[in-house]
This record gives sequence, structure tokens and C-alpha cells, in this order.
Amino acid sequence: MKELYDIIIIGSGSAGMAAGIYAGRAKLKTLIIERDKPGGQIRITSEVENYPGILNTSGEELGLTMRKQAEKFGVSFKQGIVEWVDLKGDIKKVRTVDGEYEALAVVVATGTVPRKIGFKGEDEFRGRGIGYCATCDGEFFTGMDVFVIGAGFAAAEESIFLTRYARKVTIIAREPEFTCSKMIAERVLAHPKIEVKFNTEILEAGGDNVLRYARFINNQTGQTWTYESKPGESFGLFVFAGYIPQTAEYAEQLRLDEYGYILTDENMRTNIDGVYAAGDVRAKELRQLVTAVADGAVAATHAEKYVAIKKEKLGIKTEESHNTVQPGKLFFEEDLREQLIPVLDRFENKVRILAILDGEQGLCSEIKSFLEEFVSLTDKVDLEVLNKGQDSEKEKLINATIFPTFAILRSDGSYTGIQYHGVPGGHEINSFILALYNVAGPGQSIGEDILSRINKIDRRVNLKIGVSLSCTFCPDVVTACQLMAAKNSNIEAEMIDVARYPEFKNQYSIMSVPALIVNDGDIVFGKKTTEEILDIIENS
Repeated sequence: MKELYDIIIIGSGSAGMAAGIYAGRAKLKTLIIERDKPGGQIRITSEVENYPGILNTSGEELGLTMRKQAEKFGVSFKQGIVEWVDLKGDIKKVRTVDGEYEALAVVVATGTVPRKIGFKGEDEFRGRGIGYCATCDGEFFTGMDVFVIGAGFAAAEESIFLTRYARKVTIIAREPEFTCSKMIAERVLAHPKIEVKFNTEILEAGGDNVLRYARFINNQTGQTWTYESKPGESFGLFVFAGYIPQTAEYAEQLRLDEYGYILTDENMRTNIDGVYAAGDVRAKELRQLVTAVADGAVAATHAEKYVAIKKEKLGIKTEESHNTVQPGKLFFEEDLREQLIPVLDRFENKVRILAILDGEQGLCSEIKSFLEEFVSLTDKVDLEVLNKGQDSEKEKLINATIFPTFAILRSDGSYTGIQYHGVPGGHEINSFILALYNVAGPGQSIGEDILSRINKIDRRVNLKIGVSLSCTFCPDVVTACQLMAAKNSNIEAEMIDVARYPEFKNQYSIMSVPALIVNDGDIVFGKKTTEEILDIIENS
């Protein structure tokens, strides 16, 4: 019998976190399903100055604080991408790639994603100079010129962030002035590394393996001009032209407006009893941090009343104790050791890690220290560290071609196909623990249809995933590829930190992550679900 939650909150942005905090304080058995780092759109904000009671903080810091508050009140967290929902009936069902969850009430707080413009070259050069997340990809453009397309809040904030890396940032705004707050606009206009071109639009971007030129037009005069990078250089182009609500999974059950936003009443109730929407995903006039948090609080408060009535009707007894906080998966915090130990204790079988290093300093030293400290936490994982060339048979066993590296082996010494190039810190600690868990057992649950497709792959497939440890999108792709490797011996999955392996980065002209390379040939960029990766493999 599945565990029944009082409330499931889909999304860990400001609205989802506020709903979780209020639900937790109300003693509701609460689960938040998060696909990214907590905070949602507020993460891109370098300075939060308009939230009552907070003089100054960063959006990322505020998101992490919200998560800690929710954990304090007993809220459980699971990372995953929602694939299917059944919101009708007394018991609501939510399915992710890792399993299916049930609750009496659901709050949809999935937010929005960046919108594409559609200019010539936008799709072709995505990941090769064109990006949509400065936090993920900004570092790739260190010392280069960068263009930002847009005139709103995101464009202004991301432009300021990009000045950390770029030689110069040029904002291309089709409007005659900024559409964000005057205070932020003034900060941008006063910044010495930012130039703003109003009444201007992009026509085309192009080049060879990376961006080399972009054409623009003044929409008042009709005059066109072209930017060309210096010989041997490239440049960056970031698009911030609005957002699309993340409502595709709910479109057949929830009533949406003409733009795809969820319609609610003033109490955040949708057209289905027990289902609420909060934050940027719902139809409303003002989308700000303060309104998202208010939405979440209202949704949880009314969900509490609904759950109480529903429990009485169904004869469900309220539990005296609730779920404890889930172990941290995304961050290296001070209490990470204590959080990991109960997870490691669940391993059904021993796992071995084989590290092959090509030196004693720098990255090699970091990898060795990381692994030695990790295995000291448990007797379920054994470690063997070799120098390159010390044991050619073991190098051959794991098909080692990029050094330094470490691979995960089964208890009998057989290779799982899972390999790491770099230290899996930051967000990748999640993929590392899940990889070990999937090899040791019991492992993540997986749908029969997906498992069948994985098992049908009867040829060798090598998947290299270029990542950045600051990227919130990368762990999903890494975890999906590693899960396939753990299930099928024909599949290899190698995580590569592109910041530490510049030759790999340059070989594939990677300027965006996650970057998935199939059999050292085809490359695709961006988030991918397990099904999408299987589609890529089957069509390659």
C-alpha cells in the first residue's frame, strides 16, 4: 500500500516553499516534489531588496533558507520530474520517474520556463553560444562579449550577473525602455560594463561550430548592423524574452487561460476540489516574490481545511507523527555526513569504487580526498586507488580514456558502466548517491515501459554528460543516464565536469550544460527526461 500524504506540493519555488512551510506548521503530512534547486525564478536575482522584513539578500540564499524552514516543520522532499497526474477523485496521484505518490490534496506550483524568440540560428546554436540560464552557462563566456535579448526583469538581472564573466554585456531591447522596475533599470544603465540598445531586435545568429556573428535591426529606422567576433573568438547570446507556464501535464484536467496559466479563485482553488495552484503558474496580474509567497500560504491554508473534511469523510485517522526530514541531496552542508549515513545503511549489497589517477596534485588530489572521506562513512563501499598505467587490465575493464577518473563496480568487481571525471560535488552529489544506490540496491523504482525500452538496447552505447557543478539542470540528465547504465550492461554513462576537463570542452565546443554526447558523436543540450534520452539513443 502506498504511503498517503495529506498534501503534495509540486514545485520548490517561492510559492511551493511557502505552501510547504504553512502545511508543515499545520501538522500536515507534506511532500514537496522538486526538480531543481529551491527558489524558482528568484534564484536569478542577485539582490532581493523589495521583500518586507529583509533588507538585502540573494535570491539563492533566500531559496535555501526557505527550504530549511520547511524541513524544520517536518516537510519531506523528493527530487523528480512529474510525468503524469490523476487529480480527480478523493485520492490524488502524482507519478515521477522514481515512483508514484498519493495525497488528499495537491498544490501545483511549477512556475514557468524561458520562452524562445524564433530567430534564425536560435535552435542551431543553442548550447554553442546561445543560452537561457546565465547561472548555468555564464562562466563559459569569461572574457568574451555577451548579448542579452530582452527588456524585462530577468534580462536586467542576468545582465548584471553576466558582468562577472563577460568583457562587455550589450542588452538588445525591442522596447524603447526597460519594462522592469525603475530601480533595477537604473542599476543596469549605470553599470560601466553594460551597453543598452533600445528599439533593437535580433534577426540572425550564426557561425561554424560556435557563434561568430549576429545581425540586428533598429525597429524604428530599419537600419541593420552586424556584430562579428574577433578572429579565433566566439561570443555569447542569452535570451530572456518572457516565460511559458509549466502546465502541460495538467492541461487535460485543470482549466487554463488562453496563455496556458492555471485559473484559480482568490483562495487558489482550481476547477477540481482539493487541487490548488500557486505562484507564477497561475493566471494573475503581478508575478513577484511577495505574491508567490502569498499564493503558497493561501493555498496551504485552504488545503488544510479541505484535508480535515476529507479525512473525516473517508474515516482516515490523523497520524500523531509525521515524516522526518529527507536526507539532503543537493548540497554539501555541515550535517551532510549525518544525513548520508542512514541512506548508505539501506544499501543491500557492497559497492566498489575504482579510481585511476594521473598525478598527485590538483584534481587528482581532490578526487582522492573526496573518495577517501566518503568511504569513511560506511562499510558498504570499498575504494581502490591506482595510478594511470599501474594496472592496464583494470583500465581496460572500465574503458578508461579520460583521466583522472573513477568508476563504480559491483561487489563482484564487474563494471557498471558508471564513471565520473571530476569531483561530484555541488548538485552532482545527488547523482553520485543515486548511482551507488541503484547499483547496491534496492535502487530507484522505474516504470515497466521504461525498463523494457532500456533492456531492449542490444548494442554498445556510450553517454558522456558534460556538466557544471553549479547547474541545477544537469543532475537529472546524469541520473537518468546512470540509471540506464545500472540496468543494462550495454550502456555506459560518464559524468564530466567541463570546467576541469578543458580538452573535452573544446573538442565538442561546449558552451552550455548539460551537454549529452552519444557514442562520441551526436551532441544535444538541455534537460532531458529518461524517455527523451531513450528516443535519442534509439534514433542515433
